[in-house]
Amino acid sequence: MSTATALKQGIREHLGQFSLHVLLVFATGLTIGSERTVVPALGEDVLGVESFLVIGSFVVSFGIVKSILNLYAGKWGEEYGRKPVLIAGWVTALPLPVILIFAPSWGWITVGNILLGINQALTWSMAINAKIDLAGPDQRGLAVGIDESFGYTGVAVGAWITGVIASRWSLRPEPFYFLAVVAVLAFLISIFLIKETVQYAQAEGDDDDHDANLPFNEVLKRATYGDRTLFAAAQAGHIENFVDTLFWIAVPLYLLSQGLDIAAVGAVVGVHSAMYFLQIGTGGLADRIGRRPPVIAGMFLAGAGVLGMVLVEGYLMWAVLAAVSGLGMALLYPNLMTVPSDAAHPTWRSAGMGVYRMWRDSGYAVGAILIGLSMEFVNAEAAFYLTAFLMFVSGAVVYVWMEETHPDFGTHEPPATAPEQLQRTISQD
Repeated sequence: MSTATALKQGIREHLGQFSLHVLLVFATGLTIGSERTVVPALGEDVLGVESFLVIGSFVVSFGIVKSILNLYAGKWGEEYGRKPVLIAGWVTALPLPVILIFAPSWGWITVGNILLGINQALTWSMAINAKIDLAGPDQRGLAVGIDESFGYTGVAVGAWITGVIASRWSLRPEPFYFLAVVAVLAFLISIFLIKETVQYAQAEGDDDDHDANLPFNEVLKRATYGDRTLFAAAQAGHIENFVDTLFWIAVPLYLLSQGLDIAAVGAVVGVHSAMYFLQIGTGGLADRIGRRPPVIAGMFLAGAGVLGMVLVEGYLMWAVLAAVSGLGMALLYPNLMTVPSDAAHPTWRSAGMGVYRMWRDSGYAVGAILIGLSMEFVNAEAAFYLTAFLMFVSGAVVYVWMEETHPDFGTHEPPATAPEQLQRTISQD
């Protein structure tokens, strides 16, 4: 009885620890947001980088590292617990402000973004898994929505604050002093205040279920191509990160070329990211109506907002359409992530989420390459057209292939029971 009571799930029951994880994911967003406005301009104005493709290289390095580390962060979270992986993530953020302040060339910025990719993969993966551990299945969508809303609000605030600092002082070092304070405080909170949560996931699952304790390679296959619904989620997650990449690379440079100053550019980018705060509502909405409707609506709405930005002129209209695309992302972002969480057995849920997040965040690297090539060899507007088109195609794939995964009224069924050889492997483990 005491064990059951101690492991009772629910956001209200664990409000203190849940709130600390919300604070930490906000800090994770501040960390990446601190680069959103300033670093592309730093490349052009301070380091003399003229190629859009080279400027995009820092996002490529970020996306490759983050996608790979997402995969293993989930695995390590199962093996070692959430807290050690979280602390390791914040350790990697500590050198980043120093690198950005003193970097003599763009190559150093790219190296710094490798550290940023590690930080984002480890800290955000563990933050979201810890929230799901604490919340339980009945509040899973709400937990993911809260996580993503505060994380991307952090991105918006970081982009806005560093844009203001840069406009008042300079592109460096002043904006990165703010980043240093964030990294140090988050590191200390992770060490001294955060408690382990993996035991809640372990208690939630039935180890006798045929789907329990899948080997890691089987989780990788299942979450990639072995389940059509999970494939639809993975490809949608991959493509929707093109929108995020667009607002990281193309949007600041495009708006600067249209005559906006750096503070106004930071505000437009910040408006887009600020709409992600609505994920508190969209995640909870999916707990009531299912994951599929908001995902489909979000894919097409985000694509339309991106397309509209090159069809209008003026600060106000750009801000409005940045908000529209941000609203679409708020609808789809947390609910795409809840799909593998619904479909996975608790014994391998963190690993399954890691596979989804690997495919999703590899979209940063692929998106940065395609967007950079479009800007380099066509024009900036081509990057917007390409991103919008791919969002529409990906949304159509979701519409056709993704089944509902909500535990109460979902239509999704996992693949057939593993073959006998796999069952023997599981029993031996």
